This record gives sequence, structure tokens and C-alpha cells, in this order.
Amino acid sequence: MYKAIIFDLGNVLVQFDFARWRQALEGFCPYAAAEIRRRIAATDLVERFETGLIEPPDFVAQLSRILALHMDYAEFCKLWSSIFTDPLVPEAMLEGLAARYRLVLLSNTNAIHFETIRENYPLLRHFHDRILSYEVHAMKPRREIFQAALDRCGCRPEECFYTDDIAAYVEAAQRLGMDAVQFESLPQLERELKARGICW
Repeated sequence: MYKAIIFDLGNVLVQFDFARWRQALEGFCPYAAAEIRRRIAATDLVERFETGLIEPPDFVAQLSRILALHMDYAEFCKLWSSIFTDPLVPEAMLEGLAARYRLVLLSNTNAIHFETIRENYPLLRHFHDRILSYEVHAMKPRREIFQAALDRCGCRPEECFYTDDIAAYVEAAQRLGMDAVQFESLPQLERELKARGICW
């Protein structure tokens, strides 16, 4: 019997694409999108930000130096969060699940992105709890973040259903004994839930 339903955030609940941010930045720095990606990948700055090891103003300042950016903090945050587009899961489904199970969010994210999601996507109101990498100082697929989710769910791993778009994260959850499937689409998710007798 399932007691908790755990959702990833990006490209499960809300669609996102980092290419949108890199393309938008081309008008504000001397580098093309491909070079922006290369310069960021050569650092551990984003990982440090998403594990809460660096505060937002310091992150923005350091990334601005790397990319020779000249914009204020608010403008940076707006562009940084332009990656998010459409919700992928309807609120009616989340509301129905929340009425029957403990509904938990589990995400690799950062303080700027999550604030944007919180302000612009009402679907978050249906979740009973959230485990965010920058708050627990661990990112998927690390065991620590999944264990934090299980602790917050208050049930055994086999009593949890988890969906994520990243195969490696699904496998990490499965190694802990969770019933986890890779998210592909809303119809596919509906089929997976129905096959398990999970109602909404």
C-alpha cells in the first residue's frame, strides 16, 4: 500500500530548458550560448549553488565575473529563471493525490529558481512537504537527499512512489527500495499510477 507520492520538479511538474537562459544572455555578455555553457561547465559554481554552499548574491557576482555580465541582481534573477515554461501535470491530479497520500516534492534546485517557481506556479500549494537540494545540502543522486525525503514521508521506501525525468535518479531511488519510474509524459504517468492502484 502506498502512503507517499514523491515528484521531481523540473521537466516533471514544470517544463524547463537551460538553453533559453543561455540564449537570452547572449545580448548581455560577449559570449555565444555555446561558450556560456562551456565557461559555466568548467566551474563547480552551479553545483555549489544548488547544494546551498553559496548564497544567491555571491553566486550572481561570481557568475557575472565569469561571463563578463553587467546587469543588476533583479535583472539577473529574471533571466536566470527564464528557463521555466509550462506546467506538465495538472493541478487537479496533484490536489486529488494530496487528499489521499502524503505528497512530497524532491528537487535539485537553487534559491533563485525555487522562489520563481513558488511565486508563479500555484501547483506547489498542494504539496505537504518539499526536499530541496540547496536546503538539505545534497543533490540527487546522493543517498542523503533521498533519505531526507523518506524521513519527511514518514514511511517505508516500498510505501513511496517516485517519478523523475532523469534515469540515474530513478535508479538511485530504486536502490533504496522505493518504487520509482522515469517520467516521460502525463499519459505515461497516469498509466503508471493506475497500474499501482494509486487514485487521484
